[in-house]
Amino acid sequence: MELFGKRCNSINTHTKSKIFLFTDASVNPQTNIGFGAYLLLQEDELSSDLYEKGVETKKFENTSSTKLELETLLWALSEITPELHEITIYTDCQNIIGLKDRRERFEKNNYISKNNKQIKNRELYIEFYKFTDLLRCEFVKVKGHKKSSVKNSIDNVFTLVDKASRVALRNYSNKTAHI
Repeated sequence: MELFGKRCNSINTHTKSKIFLFTDASVNPQTNIGFGAYLLLQEDELSSDLYEKGVETKKFENTSSTKLELETLLWALSEITPELHEITIYTDCQNIIGLKDRRERFEKNNYISKNNKQIKNRELYIEFYKFTDLLRCEFVKVKGHKKSSVKNSIDNVFTLVDKASRVALRNYSNKTAHI
């Protein structure tokens, strides 16, 4: 995977403004196929409803739920030019939230577990750390599937991304079931 892509969803890369990245993923554990989704917004877009069409989705194969969440985040980050100054990443994935605290141990042990086996998703973790070294990132854990009555604007945006990944997976599964 290329570390940084060229496209940036019309985000102005010269202002070093604060941007917001929402990521989520849905996987079918029987087929190991899943869809990741992300939405990249500038601060002034958070209060708008114009972003609904901006959710990007992508199919991933030979994946699991943990791997897919990480693959999706790395794909989204690869679409951002590195000059962006501050990025807040919203995810409901506890693994991603905890990676920063696990880095020292991973690197000290050369990504080998206590059972003397290579840690699953090692290459993805290494790529994750490369990105977070280059970008100023803040990670925020979002609680998914809240009741509408208790959702704030961040929750509403995250719900769009969550739905996009689930709908993409459902549409793919329905299409392949009829073949």
